[in-house]
Amino acid sequence: MTVTLNHTIVHCEDRDATAAFYADLLGVETPTAYGPFLVLELANQVSLDFLQTGPGVHPQHYAFLVSEDEFVAIFGRIQERGLEYWADPFHQQPGRTNDHDGGRGVYWEDPNGHNLEIITRPYGSGG
Repeated sequence: MTVTLNHTIVHCEDRDATAAFYADLLGVETPTAYGPFLVLELANQVSLDFLQTGPGVHPQHYAFLVSEDEFVAIFGRIQERGLEYWADPFHQQPGRTNDHDGGRGVYWEDPNGHNLEIITRPYGSGG
């Protein structure tokens, strides 16, 4: 049996606004409703299922592997919106990107405090 991740639930204060935030920044299709969720399908058949849970969301980390062209587009949208970003997951290097494994990476937060990351090379891939 091959085990693959199918979906994960993203808890949020406002599911509509949060799902739209992700779709807009990542440049993917508009989420669709499924029961109490708004489902955002990603290219690798994994979905982010946004669930409105109200205030007090416990922040999580979501990392997305993207092409160089996608990185440029997403990072451009981060900058256009005036979002804070960092080169590291602990937010010690503000206003910078990183070049781990010979690729590019950056971190920023969603409206609920979830720590988001885009990378152009998987960690440990060298470069």
